[in-house]
Amino acid sequence: MKDKHVRIRIEQTLSLAKASNCPRAKFGALLLDPERNVVLMDGYNGGPRGGGDLCGGDVCLRDAQHIQSGTRIEIGCVHAEMNVIANAAANGVATRGAWMIVNGEPCLMCSKLIHHAGIAKVIVVDGGYLGENGVPYLREHGVAVQFEAGPRDPRKDQA
Repeated sequence: MKDKHVRIRIEQTLSLAKASNCPRAKFGALLLDPERNVVLMDGYNGGPRGGGDLCGGDVCLRDAQHIQSGTRIEIGCVHAEMNVIANAAANGVATRGAWMIVNGEPCLMCSKLIHHAGIAKVIVVDGGYLGENGVPYLREHGVAVQFEAGPRDPRKDQA
């Protein structure tokens, strides 16, 4: 995929993240066919499909309970990576050999899903939401990881 197309897809991922209703962090993810340069599926983090509060509504339960990033993933939103893989499965879209772009490093659970879905490459918008993550897992299991410049995690400026 040409660099200019990667940049365009990163912009689309960042725009998609704005659809998230998570009060803590907004993630978007695109699943791409790298040979045809087409978007196969998209997803973003948030509550369960069809509505309802998985988190605490306007308050992030992870923040309220002081849960360290990358831990206790059973508490909180459906992650963008989980959402895009589930959307692909629900619509019969093959993930094997696809690429994913996400505006932050995938957590360990999402990394396991990415690997087992057969996704070949993950492009991470570097400077996005970072924390304990599954990038080492991806690399150890043959998934290429590429970091591309992007906007900083606003929480870093508060530290």
